[in-house]
Amino acid sequence: MDMREARAMVKALRATEAKAPEGLADDVLAGVGLVDSWTEIEGPIGPLFVAWSDTTGITAAERSGDPDGFETEYELRHGRPARRVPEMPEALLSQIHKRFEGKRTKGPRVDLDTLTEFEKAVLLKTMEIPYGEVRPYSWVAREIGRPKAVRAVGSALAGNPITFVIPCHRVVRADGHIGNYGAGGPEAKREVLELEGIDVGDLERSAGAGMRYTGSDSTNIYCYPSCRHARRTSARHEVRFRSAREARDAGYRPCKVCKPLEGAPFAA
Repeated sequence: MDMREARAMVKALRATEAKAPEGLADDVLAGVGLVDSWTEIEGPIGPLFVAWSDTTGITAAERSGDPDGFETEYELRHGRPARRVPEMPEALLSQIHKRFEGKRTKGPRVDLDTLTEFEKAVLLKTMEIPYGEVRPYSWVAREIGRPKAVRAVGSALAGNPITFVIPCHRVVRADGHIGNYGAGGPEAKREVLELEGIDVGDLERSAGAGMRYTGSDSTNIYCYPSCRHARRTSARHEVRFRSAREARDAGYRPCKVCKPLEGAPFAA
């Protein structure tokens, strides 16, 4: 059924003397992408408003607030309304919760059509950062082929319309400090990272001491401190470095999983 047919069906239903089942018109419009749906679900650190399109996937996710304001801003951004529904489809909700919990899942699909190609690239790359790990803004910039666009990466992440599902909280400053966070500030960022098993205190202490990479003297590989391989390194084999250059000069090679930056000593 295309949009013209959907509109004709809705018009015909409204013209009949018999009353159509409640919500049928919205269901028809939602089925062809003219109306989206939203509901409130439990997020990692509190309730979220999450919107989705039946045809394209998740379109918005933000910490719960004013429902009317959410709907107004949504229509302004997407050019179509979103109706509140009692619950999300079970399969979609399961995919979201698996992502929140760091479990394997192929979804959910995300709809970023209101964004620029650059912003889409930033957010899709951020979705690849593993649960319980962090990467610097400059890592994202390098991975999308725009190594000099670090500030623009930060701006794209600050405007992330699908928070937590797209884990912008896993992107940190180049010096290792966790930095700010649009969905609640540094404290919210700290809370969700710690929920994922990251020792934020240790990250901050290492950043304060200027130590940006962790190496293992048994493998001669260096990583970002939150990398799964770095976290498996025992204390007696752990070596810390201030820069990639320092690690390379000591005979260490970069991890193929977290792919630490290999620029100048203080490259972002």
